[in-house]
Amino acid sequence: MTALRSLLCVLALAACASTPVETPPAALEPAAPDLSPAAVRAADEFLWLEEVNGERALAWVNEQNARTKAVLEGDPRYARFRDEALAVLTANDRIPTPTFRAGGVDNFWQDRTHVRGVWRRASLDSFRRGAPRWQTVLDIDALARTERANWIYKGANCLPPARRYCLVSLSDGGKDAVTVREFDTQTRTFRRDGFTLPEGKHRFQWVDADTLAIATDFGPGTLTESGYPFVLKLLKRGQTLAEAREVFRGDAKDGGYGVYPVTLRDASGKAIEVLAQRPLSTFQAEFHLVLGDSPRRVDLPTRAQFHTFVDDRAIFTLQEAWNGFPQGAAIAYDVSTLDRPALVFAPKANEAVEAVKSTDGRLVVQLLEDVKGAVDVFDRAGETWTRTRLALPENATLTVVDASASDEKVFISAQGFLDPTTLWLADAATGRAQQVMGQAPKFDASKNVVEQHFATSSDGARIPFFVVRPKIMPEGGAATLMFGYGGFEVSKPPVYIPEMGKLWLENGGVFVNANIRGGGEFGPAWHQAVLRENRQKAFDDFAAVARELVRLGITTPRKLGIYGRSNGGVLTSVLLTQSPDLMNAAVIESPLIDMLRFQDLPPGASWIGEYGDPRIPAEAAFIARYSAYQNLKPGQRYPEPYITTNTRDDRVHPGHARKFAARMQTMGYPALYYENTEGGHSNDSDPVLNAERCARHYVYLARKLMD
Repeated sequence: MTALRSLLCVLALAACASTPVETPPAALEPAAPDLSPAAVRAADEFLWLEEVNGERALAWVNEQNARTKAVLEGDPRYARFRDEALAVLTANDRIPTPTFRAGGVDNFWQDRTHVRGVWRRASLDSFRRGAPRWQTVLDIDALARTERANWIYKGANCLPPARRYCLVSLSDGGKDAVTVREFDTQTRTFRRDGFTLPEGKHRFQWVDADTLAIATDFGPGTLTESGYPFVLKLLKRGQTLAEAREVFRGDAKDGGYGVYPVTLRDASGKAIEVLAQRPLSTFQAEFHLVLGDSPRRVDLPTRAQFHTFVDDRAIFTLQEAWNGFPQGAAIAYDVSTLDRPALVFAPKANEAVEAVKSTDGRLVVQLLEDVKGAVDVFDRAGETWTRTRLALPENATLTVVDASASDEKVFISAQGFLDPTTLWLADAATGRAQQVMGQAPKFDASKNVVEQHFATSSDGARIPFFVVRPKIMPEGGAATLMFGYGGFEVSKPPVYIPEMGKLWLENGGVFVNANIRGGGEFGPAWHQAVLRENRQKAFDDFAAVARELVRLGITTPRKLGIYGRSNGGVLTSVLLTQSPDLMNAAVIESPLIDMLRFQDLPPGASWIGEYGDPRIPAEAAFIARYSAYQNLKPGQRYPEPYITTNTRDDRVHPGHARKFAARMQTMGYPALYYENTEGGHSNDSDPVLNAERCARHYVYLARKLMD
């Protein structure tokens, strides 16, 4: 019996026993499938693959890896692709991403010598001249060797205003869970009497030199079903976690990613409050001020997002219309009084707020306008905010890299599909900006052009997409890679992807970036249009773009491949099962796929606000209509996908990818599977591993779409 037949046998309700003999079979209503968690679990012949480190599961992974490596790494293009990708990812002329600290500039750098990376520092003057003189703060490669540990750097949280003492997060192999240790950046040593936190998914902020606000695993009854903390405490230097004082408590049934503290500081750097963000679901939250005798709730709708604190004002954006403010508006609260907030600005229909940061006294807002970038500065006079646009490149994706809390300096990057990244240093007070660095081109873009088109989706919505193609297109269309994400209000504007340019565009390929609904390209409404029971619209958007590419003559189904990772893995696996005729290749990376069990694969329950809850019958019904794992059918012509993930991914469980590949293969369909045993969901552990990862992706795509 095939896996699908087993599934249907378990899910179908057996009504025959109670059916009267005289009732004609044609008169019977079709039995509704049993989508209860118990029935779904009973129908799953590959539950054993959910055991991340299970002996049987890892033996299956090793067998799959060997088979896939033989195919992809045995291709004559693999070595060249790997070497070209590694040259891009470790090039010494890459722009070092800067952060302001203590009057200078910090950067975390990885290359062939520093594979795990080095935290380093330079003066602002040397950096702005384009010739930084780096000094090592912490060498992660050396630390890992000394401690014989698989450390991956996950950032440092430094105590204002001096920012000498920093809480360094170290991950074992790239997981989201980290160990935290206090580091002295002057002596360049870990403090003997410093704060230390065991491995966990901690949420923490400095309050003062001897106090942390921390949400973590405090023992039984302090984590949500997703494994995130819902209890916030104040931890004093020298105390154990058990001795910390509780200041706020959510609930074990809370969704999202756990209670998160934010310390609100005055101009001198002194803490005046701690704002506790309590997520109720993926996109709903409460906000409480917790340093007083009892928590005070901030009067806001649950669909609001905190961004920053400036000039004694807490800045939020609204994901829904509220109290006279339109959806998407940015508002400012005086936390000392919690009076009615003031409007900072309301975006237009074609605008979306991407990020809000603050300098010493001003707001810096990163925007998209028709999926193109802009950065505006807002200055407060009373309760009125004036708006000034920074003088930056037009028709580029602009990203606020960092804003200084001690003055008005702001680092901003500019880039496009064919335009290498440039780094700008702006003055929020004057509105002026100067380019301080520019990345050398990493691929030949002279033969390419970028266009923006629109496709019409199933409900008539116009879906924008970008096409990066050769100026002279071959007869009959070109090999085309179409990328999509479509979730969590995450926008995907044009960005410079040098490894894609080198390995794909230079070889004649076309790259398509589909700005489907679910992202944030046009604000909260663009995201909310496809939540929960409306998810199918996102898949229809992606399919509409694929059909439009064929209509325009850019490609054909034989030459079209799709790529998505994480939430994009839901998208690509669904397209594979719903519309296999549209494509000939699919790279499905670090994916969610089994959407009837995602809540049971940690930390899946945190995403119920996005997808719905499969434990509720009505919601299981609409999820079951698209969940790719349950919708594989016999007798189809599915293209052979390349499914890949990471063993140490503790954000999206590797069981999703494993089970989908296993079920396809058991049903007789070809499927390539590869699981990297190092690195977590972010793929930030090692540029060598990333070069190999890129090479496998593009070898697979070249084999399917170009050969």
